[in-house]
Amino acid sequence: MQLVDRIITLILSGIMIIGVYQFYFFAQRFTAHRVKIYSSSFDEKIPFWPIWSWIYSFLYYPAILYLNWIIVDMRQFTMIALTFVCLMVLQMICFVAFPVATPKHWRSINQGKTASEKFLQLVQKYDDSSNCFPSMHISVSMLTSLFALPTLGPFVFLFPLIIGLSCLFTKQHYIIDLPFGALLGWLAYQIYPLVI
Repeated sequence: MQLVDRIITLILSGIMIIGVYQFYFFAQRFTAHRVKIYSSSFDEKIPFWPIWSWIYSFLYYPAILYLNWIIVDMRQFTMIALTFVCLMVLQMICFVAFPVATPKHWRSINQGKTASEKFLQLVQKYDDSSNCFPSMHISVSMLTSLFALPTLGPFVFLFPLIIGLSCLFTKQHYIIDLPFGALLGWLAYQIYPLVI
């Protein structure tokens, strides 16, 4: 693929990422049912480590954009983009039909004293405590890893694993959100062979 095509795919990927968040925020405002909050003693025992907020927010996007460097042509880019759009649709259906939020006291743990805590508070200012189930961070990181697997090998599954840890240690998700997020990412990936 020529350099100009790679630049175009990077720009389009950025637009898609920004566009997806509009649907994500929509799902926080409009739900089909009352938002549920779960209580789990296991989740309560997971410590709050705000340093993970940097991984939660910044590792995510370069990994997704990496796919632009392994795409061989514009058709493949279009098919991968379509798969991510399908994932977004599945994710929004879950968020609207099964709204789940983290407990309020998880956010009050954050005192905003360190740079990591202040950054996480900034993230949480825009990202409500709902849209937990299934984890979109995990579904997207799993889908990204599956596309990168032929190039990078099984090492790629460290990406959803590390993102999963960041979801838990920032108290942004319940542990049950993670396997279902991974399953949703895997389901979306099954669409790809059907459209190539």
